[in-house]
Amino acid sequence: MIATALQPQDMIDPFGRTITYLRVSVTDRCDLRCFYCMSEDMTFLPKADLLTLEELDRLCSIFIAKGVRKLRLTGGEPLVRRNMMSLVRALSRHLTSGALDELTLTTNGSLLSKFAAELASCGVRRINVSLDTLDADCFRHITRWGEIDKVLAGIRAAQAAGLRVKINTVALKNINEDEIPQLIEWAHGEGMDLTLIEVMPLGDIGPGRVDQYLPLSLVRSRLEGRFSLTDLDERTGGPARYARVRETGGKLGFITPLTHNFCESCNRVRITCTGTIHTCLGQEDASDLRRPLRASDDDALVSEAIDRAIGTKPKGHDFIIDRRHSRPSVSRHMSVTGG
Repeated sequence: MIATALQPQDMIDPFGRTITYLRVSVTDRCDLRCFYCMSEDMTFLPKADLLTLEELDRLCSIFIAKGVRKLRLTGGEPLVRRNMMSLVRALSRHLTSGALDELTLTTNGSLLSKFAAELASCGVRRINVSLDTLDADCFRHITRWGEIDKVLAGIRAAQAAGLRVKINTVALKNINEDEIPQLIEWAHGEGMDLTLIEVMPLGDIGPGRVDQYLPLSLVRSRLEGRFSLTDLDERTGGPARYARVRETGGKLGFITPLTHNFCESCNRVRITCTGTIHTCLGQEDASDLRRPLRASDDDALVSEAIDRAIGTKPKGHDFIIDRRHSRPSVSRHMSVTGG
């Protein structure tokens, strides 16, 4: 049976927000174990539960037909998924047709040396690399066993391939907070923007969540004692608010789900590698798309399921971190949802 072609239509949630941005977690697995993202002894999904790459392609294509203009592939670490580049190459046809404005991904950078050139050849123009420190020992502490030299080599390979790189840094109290000015100067000196992110209460990672949390309002106040920051109006389709750093000439982003949430302009939904749609990162909402995807070759069933899910998208999240709320706001780990 041939899939029915869907007519382009806007996905509008109950609060009038048009959904144009899709984040897709292609795997819950990662080659690192960052302590704010995963527990040390993670139990990963059975491979049989995952959508195939062909199913992920079909599902993404349905969303694109329904108005998604920006598609970000995430994980876990997306590049650990076997034959991952076949999915990237398949999705690149939507760039060629003009149906999709941007295809990008978020990575820890450890495998970029291997895949950067191929990503560029598929039409990927920019990527986000998660990096919280430049110190090898601190990097190994945060990731539990990672080697920073692999990440730095991957970043160089990405830039050599013509990819624009943005660094994502989670601000961690008593871990990397004193290093943030150095990270800004390094990233901007290498021609990369940098975005700071507040740690989010996702998943049970053991004790210490409260002790990790560093409000970016405090970070910014400290930075303004060293740098001149000018707020910018521009957006890149995500939740960051940007400022220009006069001393470096670069852009500095702030993602503040706790101190200043970004829900009023949320234009995105997330798909897990099992075909579950989450319309809010900070809520336990979930709708299954795998069953209708596999029930018929006709895309109408999936389209209807997407519409029902979008119709339940909440106004905002309920993230909170303090001593009275030590449990995670959401039980699933960040690696499952993809950030």
